[in-house]
Amino acid sequence: MALAFDEFGRPFIILKEQEQMTRLRGLDAQKANISAGKAVARILRTSLGPKGMDKMLQSPDGDITITNDGATILEQMDVDNQIAKLMVELSRSQDYEIGDGTTGVVVMAGALLEQAEKLLERGIHPIRIAEGYEMASRIAFEHLENVANKYEFDATNIEPLVQTCMTTLSSKIVNRCKRSLAEIAVKAVLAVADLERKDVNLDLIKVEGKVGGKLEDTELIYGIVVDKDMSHPQMPKQIEDAKIAILTCPFEPPKPKTKHKVDIDTVEKFQTLRQQEQKYFDDMVQQCKDVGATLVICQWGFDDEANHLLMHRNLPAVRWVGGVELELIAIATGGRIVPRFQELTPEKLGKAGLVREKAFGTTKDRMIYIEHCANSKAVTIFIRGGNKMILEETKRSVHDALCVARNLIRNNSIVYGGGSAEISCSIAVEAAADKYPGVEQYAIRAFADALDAIPMALAENSGLQPIETLSAVKSQQIKENNHYCGIDCNDMGTNDMREQDVFETLIGKQQQIMLATQVVKMILKIDDVISSSDY
Repeated sequence: MALAFDEFGRPFIILKEQEQMTRLRGLDAQKANISAGKAVARILRTSLGPKGMDKMLQSPDGDITITNDGATILEQMDVDNQIAKLMVELSRSQDYEIGDGTTGVVVMAGALLEQAEKLLERGIHPIRIAEGYEMASRIAFEHLENVANKYEFDATNIEPLVQTCMTTLSSKIVNRCKRSLAEIAVKAVLAVADLERKDVNLDLIKVEGKVGGKLEDTELIYGIVVDKDMSHPQMPKQIEDAKIAILTCPFEPPKPKTKHKVDIDTVEKFQTLRQQEQKYFDDMVQQCKDVGATLVICQWGFDDEANHLLMHRNLPAVRWVGGVELELIAIATGGRIVPRFQELTPEKLGKAGLVREKAFGTTKDRMIYIEHCANSKAVTIFIRGGNKMILEETKRSVHDALCVARNLIRNNSIVYGGGSAEISCSIAVEAAADKYPGVEQYAIRAFADALDAIPMALAENSGLQPIETLSAVKSQQIKENNHYCGIDCNDMGTNDMREQDVFETLIGKQQQIMLATQVVKMILKIDDVISSSDY
């Protein structure tokens, strides 16, 4: 594309390869963009809430994913349209920052776009709509802070954290085990949390899974689980008070960096070479024994001779352990990763109360548990499930629960769920609209209507009459001045979300509103779309 001027100095745009380009401008471009955004939101709308449906996605190489996590659905979808890609980015941002509410944020953005389309048809300028949305989002943001409650908890009273994690898990496949999974997630987060700094490093929580068993067998291990077994079947399967040497150097003779060739022309020379190699192995094993190691964990493999020698010298070993796992083992056991045998000292050994090898079912699958570590700052959530898809979805659900617990430790304010926060914001934004004299008040009212989309989707997905249910709850909120009335998705017989124990984190809800508004503003400001006709 290039800008040129005619003989009167009037500018005009030259498009290269014009026949291969398509161009949309003005209202047509905005409507095309809005319909693309709405199409993505419509896909996720049915996945919202505890009664939301799951989506089944098949990748080009035949892998199947079943999930109702908004970020995962959009990540796996093959999206071509640029505006639809913005919606994918939107849910990804929510996932990275908050970890939960990825479906809600896209549904919210879709509702805002839908309302904007009506305003555009009435001839309101897109910039005025964007400014109105910005004002409305600030009103909603402040109103959420006013209706939020502080939740006090400590290491002994974890019930508030568990209840909030249960709300997150209730919309997943794993909702029948939500109590036990929520407790596991909260205990894992508290084990690695620094409550004084209000910080949690989720990298210290390893989520490991194994197909087989049932969901109820999921457990929290205060230590590390490694998907390996002892390098020799006759090595001891259980080591108490283990002193662990963590090595990144292989059990093999050193190789010169230069190209070399060894000429062996007599049996004696071969014997000498073999004895020399054996001496290398002997020295390596002896160095490990001398510093008092009772278990060796090695990043690399070692050949049968070294393996036999380790078994012979009664030094159990685990080989081919990945770098990330090595780091976690070092953090948990208080050991140091040693790159050369010469640097091994007793102070660099990690300490664990119990290292055991555990077999599963009738298969030959074995895993090594490293428990009762010197520093229990690294933990493992070990998930069991009937098949691979359940296992993967449970991992995603547990990740959401971990993120919610982390957010509550960072900021312990909560708002009530079930659409109650959105309805309350909608009422507040509607009331504030009259104070603005300009055209923006139409956009502010449209924002209030868009906020109703989430409770409406919740009611629809729960098999209730959406408009009837929403208007009943809204009038109840206004009549009783009760900000905690929401959609009764689970047919509990009450609309009060405090009695149903349905909570969400304040920062998660605020982030949803801010992110959705920002993306919609960006989409509304686009009035010219030039694209290659391949699309």
